[in-house]
Amino acid sequence: MAQTAELEDRSRPASDLEADAAIGRRGGRRRSRTLLGLFFIGAGLNHFRDPRSYERIVPPSLQEDAARVVTLSGVAEILGGVGVFLGPTRRLSGLWLIGLLLAVFPSNMYMASEPERFGKIPRWALYARLPLQPLMMLWAWRATRR
Repeated sequence: MAQTAELEDRSRPASDLEADAAIGRRGGRRRSRTLLGLFFIGAGLNHFRDPRSYERIVPPSLQEDAARVVTLSGVAEILGGVGVFLGPTRRLSGLWLIGLLLAVFPSNMYMASEPERFGKIPRWALYARLPLQPLMMLWAWRATRR
């Protein structure tokens, strides 16, 4: 049976095989885009479900406006996540999410630099978040290019 499929593939023009590969890439990109959008929508909604948890991780320099920072970042995540699903705003939303990830990086640095303030979160997890940020930026970039 496998040999028959292999013979069929050899008999198909290269352009058909390339088209199938392109469809597979588009399907993977679509899944990635869906996950990206849902991730940011869910994360944004969580800012409103449990704002105190997010207010605690706002760096000291912004603590006076922690509630506003949490609200704005939650709205920004939701807007970016929704924008990923809309063709006309997809690329801009990818850039928006990359900018957002850059903007919240100081919170991750703050948490890693003062782990004693976040005793419920394992120290390794606080440090693991730091290299994940650039990977999430790459994900946002790749998932929103088409």
